[in-house]
This record gives sequence, C-alpha cells and structure tokens, in this order.
Amino acid sequence: MRPEMNNNVILIGMPGCGKTTIGTEVSERLGYGYIDSDSVIVAREGKLLSEIIAEVGSEGFLDIEAKVNSELSARRCVIATGGSVIYRDYAMQKLKSIGTVVYLQLPYEVIEKRLGDLKKRGVVLKDGYTLRDLYNERTPLYEKYADVIAPLSGGSIAQSVDEVLKALGK
Repeated sequence: MRPEMNNNVILIGMPGCGKTTIGTEVSERLGYGYIDSDSVIVAREGKLLSEIIAEVGSEGFLDIEAKVNSELSARRCVIATGGSVIYRDYAMQKLKSIGTVVYLQLPYEVIEKRLGDLKKRGVVLKDGYTLRDLYNERTPLYEKYADVIAPLSGGSIAQSVDEVLKALGK
C-alpha cells in the first residue's frame, strides 16, 4: 500500500530532536491522531524504557522496539518513534508502508544541549559510545529511511511545527 493511501506521518530522529512535542502539535494542526511508539512499548512491557534496556540489554530492547513498531496499524495519525527504530530494517519498511517517514534533522550542538542523562532517558548506547558517536552512527540511517527531511533550526515549537509541515508540503 502506498504511504499516501494511509496518510500517516512517521517521525524519526535523534533523542531530543522533538519527536514527541512536535508530533503532538503536528497531529493537532493536521487533525490527525497521535501515537508515541515508546509509550506503546512502556504500556505493553509494563516497564520504563530504561528498565527494559537494563533487563534485556540493548539488542533485546531493539528487538522489542522493532516488533512493536512493525505491528502498528493506524490511519491519519502522527507516529513519533523512538530514536533507535532505524536499527531494524523490517520495522522501518513496515512504517514506510503505512505513511510518510519524516526525519527531524537537528544540528548535533542543539541535541547535545537538550539531552540530560542518556541512560535514564532510555537511550540505546553502546559501551564506550559518546553522544557524538551515536549521532554520527544514526544520521546516515535516518537519511536512508526518510521520505522527507525536515531541517529544524532548534527554534520554538511553533517554528519547528511549521518547518515540518513545510517539508511535508502542507
């Protein structure tokens, strides 16, 4: 099924880029529903993301995240994904089949300022990796899977929402 047939907007990007905040606002502006896939994972597993990662490890978490995202079924929704969804191709292919994937592209310096403790936030981070390593590893994957890239300036929420809608041609 072509993405435009389902009209979903799927947001991908680094932790701290604003997927959740921007996603809720974009959904309101478009008159769409809203799904936060990390919240779906938390509800299904009955644990915080950081607890899941501590229990099953990074790879186990990536498998759970991919399974949840690949099982999402929605129409006319904005779906905010976890930043690591791009590590499992089958999950991304499913998401691409149900909507338009939008990469919220934000400069590293802005991400660095926004993020606190990555472990508490439930970010999958390889041993010895810095935030810069993670950014450099993930950026090409975000670009690979994106149908649309929304370059964000790191300004206000309203400005970011406008930038996303412009990138979508709306």
